[in-house]
Amino acid sequence: MTRQKISSPKIGFDRYIALDWAAAALRARAESGTVDDLNELLDAAGLGVEARKKTRTVLNRLWLQPRPELADFAQRGVDIYKSDPSVPIAALTWGMAIATYPFFGKVAELIGRLSSLQGDCASAEVHRRMSEIYGEREGTLRMTNMVLQSQANWGVIERVEKGKRLIRMAPIRISSEESVTWLVEAVLRYANKAFPVSVLSSQAVIFPFMLDQPLGYLVSKSPNLVVYSQGVNSQFVSLPSFAS
Repeated sequence: MTRQKISSPKIGFDRYIALDWAAAALRARAESGTVDDLNELLDAAGLGVEARKKTRTVLNRLWLQPRPELADFAQRGVDIYKSDPSVPIAALTWGMAIATYPFFGKVAELIGRLSSLQGDCASAEVHRRMSEIYGEREGTLRMTNMVLQSQANWGVIERVEKGKRLIRMAPIRISSEESVTWLVEAVLRYANKAFPVSVLSSQAVIFPFMLDQPLGYLVSKSPNLVVYSQGVNSQFVSLPSFAS
């Protein structure tokens, strides 16, 4: 038991996060809102002292105080929002969530894979597979539910049959070049590996979004991505830090 706890990956994303809260945090970072606006929303939610503290920690990591290695990535997400406030906040926050919290990303990836054929899946199967990865500890079940509740609030899944089944909502179209390449970078940061350009748009971890741009062209001109050939007629994209 002790060894399992030591070897199990950290969860990190351990709070329900409403999209309104994430939006308020993003607006505060973009200086189109204030931290007081966020605090008012958290006050209205009636969170306890400990729950509020943990919720703020997640919101800080997403937008207000990202980890140093993600600071530039987060700032570019903020800049996208500032230049085009019509970009879906759910997409930007999703990108930050999968880049910052592998736990959140793994839940997203599992839903994307399990629902790829019929558009829905059993939540029990998501829980089972998360327990295989993160250990059958009390926190795994509870925090997986936190992620599912958050994703439902963000408008990308619907929980039906008392939460037993998860249904994909209609995909959100992402059209701006900057947003598309930024989300591609989020996928690479989550996976920590290179991908063939041809499979980028179908990655399960970004199942809620339709990347409506020619990816080969966009990634080739991005200063934050590296494109290289591997084999015959096969182009890969990676982050500069792990390019081959």
